[in-house]
Amino acid sequence: MGKEGIKMTQADKAEIGRISQAAVIGAGVMGSGIAAHLANAGVPVLLLDIVPPDADNRNVLAGTALKKLNKADPAAFMHKKNARLVTPGNLEDDLEKVAEADWIVEAVVERLDIKQDVYGKLEGVRKAGSIVSSNTSTIPLHDLVEGLPETFARDFLITHFFNPPRYMRLLEVVAGEKTDPEILRAMMDFADMRLGKGVVECKDTPGFIANRIGSFWMQTALTEALEMGVGVEEADAVLGRPAGAPKSGIFGLMDLVGLDLIPEVSKSMLARLPEDDPYRNAHRDAEIVTQLIESGYTGRKGKGGFYRLNREGGEKVKEVVDLETGEFSPVRRVTPEAAKTAKSYGLRGLVQHPDDSGRYAWSVLSQTLSYTASLVPEIADTVAAVDEAIKLGYNWKKGPFEMLDELGPAWFAEKLREEGRPVPELLEAVGDKTFYRVRDGVLEYRETSGEYEPVPRRPGVLLLEDIKRGSEPLASNSSASIWDVGDGVVCLEFHSHSNALDRGTLAMVKKAIKVVGDGYKALVIHNEATNFSVGANIGVGLFAANMALWQVVEEEVQMGQEAYKALKHAPFPVVGAPAGMALGGGCEILLHSDAIQAAAESYIGQPETGLGLVPAWGGCKEMLLRAIENKKRYQGPMPPVMQVFQTVGMATVSKSAAEARGLLFLRESDGISMNRDRLLADAKAKALELSEDYSPPEMESFSLPGPTAAAAIELAVQDYRKSGRATPHDVVVAGYLARVLSGGDTDITETVTEDDIRALEKEAFVALIKHPDTLARVQHMLETGKPLRN
Repeated sequence: MGKEGIKMTQADKAEIGRISQAAVIGAGVMGSGIAAHLANAGVPVLLLDIVPPDADNRNVLAGTALKKLNKADPAAFMHKKNARLVTPGNLEDDLEKVAEADWIVEAVVERLDIKQDVYGKLEGVRKAGSIVSSNTSTIPLHDLVEGLPETFARDFLITHFFNPPRYMRLLEVVAGEKTDPEILRAMMDFADMRLGKGVVECKDTPGFIANRIGSFWMQTALTEALEMGVGVEEADAVLGRPAGAPKSGIFGLMDLVGLDLIPEVSKSMLARLPEDDPYRNAHRDAEIVTQLIESGYTGRKGKGGFYRLNREGGEKVKEVVDLETGEFSPVRRVTPEAAKTAKSYGLRGLVQHPDDSGRYAWSVLSQTLSYTASLVPEIADTVAAVDEAIKLGYNWKKGPFEMLDELGPAWFAEKLREEGRPVPELLEAVGDKTFYRVRDGVLEYRETSGEYEPVPRRPGVLLLEDIKRGSEPLASNSSASIWDVGDGVVCLEFHSHSNALDRGTLAMVKKAIKVVGDGYKALVIHNEATNFSVGANIGVGLFAANMALWQVVEEEVQMGQEAYKALKHAPFPVVGAPAGMALGGGCEILLHSDAIQAAAESYIGQPETGLGLVPAWGGCKEMLLRAIENKKRYQGPMPPVMQVFQTVGMATVSKSAAEARGLLFLRESDGISMNRDRLLADAKAKALELSEDYSPPEMESFSLPGPTAAAAIELAVQDYRKSGRATPHDVVVAGYLARVLSGGDTDITETVTEDDIRALEKEAFVALIKHPDTLARVQHMLETGKPLRN
C-alpha cells in the first residue's frame, strides 16, 4: 500500500451505517460487556435475559448487569453517559422489540439446545436482513444453524469477542457456507470502523484461531512446569516478556482469565478436537488447579489464584503458590539467567540457554510453534491471519510465525529432527526461507503455495510501520524521527524509551517545524508504540537536581516552552494523534496542536502534581485558555481557574478519549478514532482539511483574578488537608499551582499574556524541584513506579 492509503467508497460507508440499533441476548459477563461496547460506538442496544423464577423485578438479570457495568474496573463504558444507550429487558416481555435491531448478538450459556431455542424465537420476530451472530467459541457454526430456516442461516455468523470486549482488540468472525457475503462484509466493516476491532476471518474449527493456539500454549506451559519442576515465578519470568508475551506470563494470564475456566476449556477442546490432535497429549488434569479452585482460588476475580495478595498484619504481600505442595510464600521476583540472556540474544538465546528455565522455554515454545505450523491452512488460510489473531487476542508482541522467523525456520526444523520430533509440512516447505519478507519496501507473507503476497491492510488503513519500511526519515535522532506520509503531510514520531521526552525530542520538534515549513502542508504528531508519551524524562531532572545543576533544569523548562510555543504558532496546521498514555509533556504537546485526532483508548492528563511539580511546558496556560473560551460551561473569572485547578491539581488522567473531552484535554471539534490502525489516516485527513486557507493562532491576552483566586484555592486545599485527603506536600504544590493559574500578582482589571503564564510555570517548577519532598517523590516513582504520598 502506498503512502496515500486506500479511500473508502460510498458503498463502504453505507455498510458501516447499516447497523444503527442492536440487541444482545444474554446479560452475563460477555453479553453485558458487548452491549457496553456497542454503546461506546454510539449504538442504542437492548440487553435481554430470562426472567428468573419468582422474580419481583422481571428485568433483574439485565438490570443488575447494567449496574455492574457502571461500577466495573477497568471501566466498561468509555464515558458514563454511554450507559444511557443500554436498555435492560427480558426475553418474555420485550422479545418483540428485537424487531428494531439491525444486529442481534447471542451470548447465552454454551449449550447448543439453549442457543437454538433462542434462535427459533428470534426468527419469529426479527426483521428481514437483520444480522444474527453468536459469541460462541466452542460450538461449530454448522451445528448452530442445523435445522433452522435458510433465511436464518443466510443472515447468521459467529462474532467471537475477547474479554473484556472494550479493551481486547481481536474479533474472530466465522461465516458459514450459507452466510450471505454482504452480511459478512457489513459485519467486518462495522466491527473495524465502529467498534475498533482487529477483525480476523476464521474457519469453522474448534477454538477458531486464538483459543486453539492459546489454550494449547497455556496447557503445555502448565503441564511442562509440573513435569519439569519449574516454579510459577520462573515460568512467568521466561514465558513473559523474554518470549514476547505479556509481562504477566502464563500463570499470571491464567489468574486473569480465571482458573475455573481452565477445566471448562479443556473439556470443550477434548470434546471437539480430532483424535490425533497434539492437544490431547499436552493435556493433564492438574491436581494443583483442582485444589486451588476448591479452596476458592479462582484467579483475580476470586481471592487469588497462582498468585494472591496476603493482607495479614495490615500489609499487602504478594505471594505465589508452590505447584507441588500447594503452599503460598512471598514472591521473590526471580530473573532466571535464560531471561537475562534473551535481552542480549533474543528468542534463540532464551531457548538455547542450558539452565532449567531455558530448557523449559524451549519445551513450551517448540511445542506451541510446531503445533501452530501444523494448523495452517486448517484454521486459517494464511500465516498472517494466525499471527494477527494471536497478537490481538493474547497480546503477544510477535505472532507464532514471526517468532519462527526470529528463530530461523530451518534452524527450528533441524532442532525438531534432532529430538526425533515430527516437522510440520508447512515448516518443511519453507526450507531456508522465511514466512515473511520485505520486498521493495512492502511486507509480504508466504502463502501455503509458496508464493509471497503483501500482508493485507483493510481499506483506509495507513500504518507508519509500512511507510518506514519503504522510505528513509527526513530527519532523525535517538529520540524522534520525521517521516513523509504522503500528500504533503509530515509525521513526527517519538521513539525513546516509553517515549519519554528529552532534549533530543525537543530538538526534533524544532526540526519538524523547519522541515514542514520548507514545502510541506501540515504536521501530524503520532507513533505506533503502546503509549504516545509518558511525559518528560524525570530521571534527567532528578540527576540535575541531585547535582544542584539548577541552570540545566531551567534550560530544560525553557527549551520545552520555546519548542511548544513555536509549534503552536507555526505557519501550518499541527494535528496530535495519540493512543495509549499521553501524560505530562506528552499531553502538553497535544494541547499546543491545532487539533487532536485521538484513538478511543487514549489516556490523557497532566499528573505532575503527583510528583510534587506543576506542568511547565505551557500545559497550565493552555488549559486556562480552553476553560476561558468555553463560556457555556465557565462564566466569570473564577470558574475557569477553579476547573483547571481541579483537573491539574488532582492529577486527573482521562480513562478514554471521550472522557478527555469533558476534562478539556480534547475540544468538541477534535476527533476520535475507534480503531487505532486508522488513527494516522484520520489525523492526516484532518491535517489536510485544516491546511486549506490556514492561519496560525495569534498570541492571546486574558484577565485572571490573581491573589483573590489563589487564596480561595488555598483555603479549599487546607480543608482537604484537615480531612486527610491532602498530604503536607500536596498543600505546598497546590500553593504554587494556584499562583500560576490565578495569574500571579495581577487582578481582574489587568491583562496577562501567554508568556506571563509560561514565566509563572517556570518559576513554580524550578522552585518545586529544589524541594526535598518533591525529590523524594521523583526518586520513589523512578524506583517503584508508584506515587509517594508525603
